[in-house]
Amino acid sequence: MDFKKRMDSTEYDFLRTNPRLGNRIILMGLGGSHAYGTNNENSDIDFRGITLNLPSDLLGLTKFEQYEDTNTDTVIYAFNKVIRLLLECNPNTIELLGLNEEQYLIKTALGQELLDNKHLFLSKRAAKSFGGYASAQLRRLQNAVARDSMPQQEREQHIYDSVRNALEDFRRKNEMFDKGKLEIYIDKSDNPELETEIFIDAQYRHLPLRDYENMLGAMNNVIRDYDKLGKRNRKKDDNHLNKHAMHLIRLFMMAIDILEKGEIRTHRTDDLELLKSIRRGDFQKEDRTFSDEFYKLLSEYERRLEIAIKNTALPDNPDMEKVERFVEYVNRKAIESDGNGVM
Repeated sequence: MDFKKRMDSTEYDFLRTNPRLGNRIILMGLGGSHAYGTNNENSDIDFRGITLNLPSDLLGLTKFEQYEDTNTDTVIYAFNKVIRLLLECNPNTIELLGLNEEQYLIKTALGQELLDNKHLFLSKRAAKSFGGYASAQLRRLQNAVARDSMPQQEREQHIYDSVRNALEDFRRKNEMFDKGKLEIYIDKSDNPELETEIFIDAQYRHLPLRDYENMLGAMNNVIRDYDKLGKRNRKKDDNHLNKHAMHLIRLFMMAIDILEKGEIRTHRTDDLELLKSIRRGDFQKEDRTFSDEFYKLLSEYERRLEIAIKNTALPDNPDMEKVERFVEYVNRKAIESDGNGVM
């Protein structure tokens, strides 16, 4: 498929007409399965990009983080926001720095400089970020398979594990936990329809209500998504399960590359046969559970990731002085260009 020709169609006119995009976009490329190389005939087309902040964002009162066009599955991040995400080795954004050359649809001189400096964002944080995403994928997989086949107590444990991971992810991204504490646990339920249930103990002082609501929302989303499982048709549900399984293994692959080699390899050229076989359902059994071979494969990647974490040469955290210098350099260019084109 000619993605550049598609990008030039009227469907993507917003890329050229929106004052925050246009010639302020420094990098844009493929996202999703087309980026990984795992796409099939039903795959959506996703574009991901980075645009410079306006001078008013940097010096004035305006604020901008990202532009989304749901009709075309396009997301364009503001430069300052994407830097914050890259510093955490966020899988959804770090992969934009690891595409094959032909997968970039827009790349300015500043975009190339960002790619040349991608090593600034690689640190041991990748283990936690990719591990967190992989854990979430595994919980989705386990919960979907377990929903109708496991006793209620075991299903509740699966939900608890997913909620706990969501809470840990929220804690990592927020600073509200110095205002108190929150604990979740499983105990005997008073609900006659449940044997056990997840409970919560919370103790906070002077906590903004919106922060508390966001935290509860993150955990509630897990339960809501779990309750939705199994309500789709069988074929569509199986396709989702296999896609979850594929992405689980892919996340391990990318994390190991980062930690072992200091490389971001988004397009999984050498791994496509395996990943596509998982997506096809080659590892799924008739009862919708996954084969022993899949769990052996998963265990092997978990073992490799543990070794990579112990032996990686990456620093614990990014060199913030170097990152600050680079960000200041790019933002000076953003102010100087002032919408008249970027280098």
